[in-house]
Amino acid sequence: MLPKEGVKLKPKVTIADHFAVISDPRIDRTKRHKLIDILTIALCAVICGADSWVAIEIYGCTKYDWLNWM
Repeated sequence: MLPKEGVKLKPKVTIADHFAVISDPRIDRTKRHKLIDILTIALCAVICGADSWVAIEIYGCTKYDWLNWM
């Protein structure tokens, strides 16, 4: 049974919010992609079954248009 005051939803936390505390150890001149983009692609790829860096790269290339839309 629901309480009389209704259901209170928890605030939404984005992937970017969750990983915001991670600092990027890479040298600035060697950065080709944002760290949050790499982490997001890797996370999504692993959830979808990727089990190697090559599989993560293939996922990122395959889902390029969808990832850019986000």
